[in-house]
Amino acid sequence: MGRTQYPKFNILKNFIKWRLLAALVLAIGTGLLVILTNLQSSGVLATPKHHSELITFAPKPHPLPPTLAQWQDNTNSGDYFSQIQQTQVGYLVWTQFPVRVYVEPPKTVSDKQAQAWVNNVLQAVQEWSAYLPLTAVANPEVADISILRKAPPLQISPNNKIPRARSAQTTYELYSNNNVLLHRFTILLSPSQTGNYLIAAARHELGHALGIWGHSSLQTDALYFSQVRNPPPISPRDVNTLKRVYEQPTNLGWSLVHK
Repeated sequence: MGRTQYPKFNILKNFIKWRLLAALVLAIGTGLLVILTNLQSSGVLATPKHHSELITFAPKPHPLPPTLAQWQDNTNSGDYFSQIQQTQVGYLVWTQFPVRVYVEPPKTVSDKQAQAWVNNVLQAVQEWSAYLPLTAVANPEVADISILRKAPPLQISPNNKIPRARSAQTTYELYSNNNVLLHRFTILLSPSQTGNYLIAAARHELGHALGIWGHSSLQTDALYFSQVRNPPPISPRDVNTLKRVYEQPTNLGWSLVHK
């Protein structure tokens, strides 16, 4: 799966005047699964009436990355694939490897604290790299996933007008390069997260960014829907779920077809 030259920030220019930005948020730290949709203009892939005359998608599965193809769960732990949501473009799988991850060094703390923060986040990156090819990059302009030490926007529940803090947030946006539909992610990790809780938050949000767009109901999984006192490592159920996601059809990584 080869790499194409990373584009400048243009979001689906082929969609005539529509500027597409689709961001879905999965947050942890509140004890609830939070899903928000952030849209600019009416040009949303989830509304076919706007695009059925312009573009036709043909969702297809991609070959499994070798690391996932070789994965075998000898514990028969099962998965939580039924909790994974499809997006307007299908499942959020990566098709070009390695996936490039940028960890932004914090600027509002001492150099020692900044390095400790980066090292903790990179530990989570290294853990997931056992299952998908990931590489850390120093240039944010070429990143597929950017991880920032920044407080996520406050959450306002429909039933509770009092804003609540979130510990992390993951969003994605769609764009095209050489007429191929691609995506990139931004992860925000609250500055209040430190030590093992920071590693757990980074591990959890990276799971979302790698394709697990949903939560587990078991505390023994890294993608459990809330923080726990003793954060678990990546579980066989997490990897089983990730593998099933990568077996599904998607529009990502395939050419946009013009009518």
